[in-house]
Amino acid sequence: MSTEIINALRNSPGSYHPGWGGPEYTNWKDEQMSWKKTCYIGDWSFLGGTLNLLFEGPEALRLVSDISVNSFTKFDIGQGKHVIQCNNDGKVIAEGILMRLGEEKFVAQSSPAMYISFKLDAGQYNVNSWQEPCFNYQVSGPNSLYVVEKAAGESIRDIGFIRFRTIKIKGREVVALRQGMAGELGYELQGPQEYAQEIYNAILKAGQEYGIRRLGRRTVMINHLEACFPTGMWHYLNAMWGPDVEGYFNHAGEKFNPGITPKITGSFQGNDISDYYRSPVELGWTKNIKFDHEFIGRKALEAEVANPKRTIVTLEFNSDDMIDVYASLFREGEPYEFMDIPHQEKWVVWADQVLKDGKLIGISTVPGYSYYFRKIISLTYIDVKFSKPGTKVVIVWGNPGTPQKQIRATVAPAPYKKDNRRIDVTKLPSYLK
Repeated sequence: MSTEIINALRNSPGSYHPGWGGPEYTNWKDEQMSWKKTCYIGDWSFLGGTLNLLFEGPEALRLVSDISVNSFTKFDIGQGKHVIQCNNDGKVIAEGILMRLGEEKFVAQSSPAMYISFKLDAGQYNVNSWQEPCFNYQVSGPNSLYVVEKAAGESIRDIGFIRFRTIKIKGREVVALRQGMAGELGYELQGPQEYAQEIYNAILKAGQEYGIRRLGRRTVMINHLEACFPTGMWHYLNAMWGPDVEGYFNHAGEKFNPGITPKITGSFQGNDISDYYRSPVELGWTKNIKFDHEFIGRKALEAEVANPKRTIVTLEFNSDDMIDVYASLFREGEPYEFMDIPHQEKWVVWADQVLKDGKLIGISTVPGYSYYFRKIISLTYIDVKFSKPGTKVVIVWGNPGTPQKQIRATVAPAPYKKDNRRIDVTKLPSYLK
């Protein structure tokens, strides 16, 4: 059965993501520079549209504690958490933001919404759940604070990192969550879909003097790549198949319709579907794992945290080798696998072999071109002993059965770009007038 799933996913056409707006607005190079120099507005409304779940009840907190690796001994109203949920083997099923709206009321977005809904269907918890479609805009970059403050007409410097509160824009109530998915200061704005366009236009207007850009899907995931935010169904395969989650894949598709057709590509050939799953340790989230409570996958993660085999790094592709990949398009014969610039637009789980002295030591994920760094880079899961920055490795480029090329690569830190999310905004100048 596992082999059948792998074959089906390899032969899948994949899909363009239904969200994120147009391919590009100014151009992808300009848009890539926005989160380093000015700021952007990006549309993640698919997270608040089909992929959100509100739930409430006396056992709501127990539910998320039972299925999440995170500790909930401290979880304030008005606080968000990056929650991670695993299967019995400690492989990630779901991860995303969980926000505490009240003593017994929460909202989950993205894959945790789907997985929590799946667990609630079993009827084991005294919890009610429902969906209220909302818009979800990210405003990220050095000038994001000024843009949101100008649009709201008030200071938002009291909102701490991964905290949220209600503000008003154009007289409408909007939830402002401070996060930073570009590795920079950033805010996520959420509210009812009926005035989504009104808020979007207000942010664009407020951002004109601060150099705001609209972020298109051609380059949208480069910020995750530079800032090391591995994403399910892109950098790894969510653990949606297996005896302990039987029926989950169908449940997610029927109740949430995420609009994503999974596809596997790359030179790595797994023998079991679980070879494409990743643990929170491999994904760089060990600090989120707290053994102060019982949760699904705890036993497996206790063993892995004590003796980790792989960790996440950034790989820098050798530029001359990649130039040769493109040059093959202008030579006789079958060319090498094409890498779209700055990254693919289709939703694809990319898995390439990483070798050292001819031996498999890791898996390189979907590569992308950073215009800021002028490098092709990838997030890579690599054996711990080869994770030191500067280590030289080889990536096997090309799907099985096609011309393959060995790409020289160098291990670099992850995140690749300096993390500026937690900047002290109280020390920034005020531009409110």
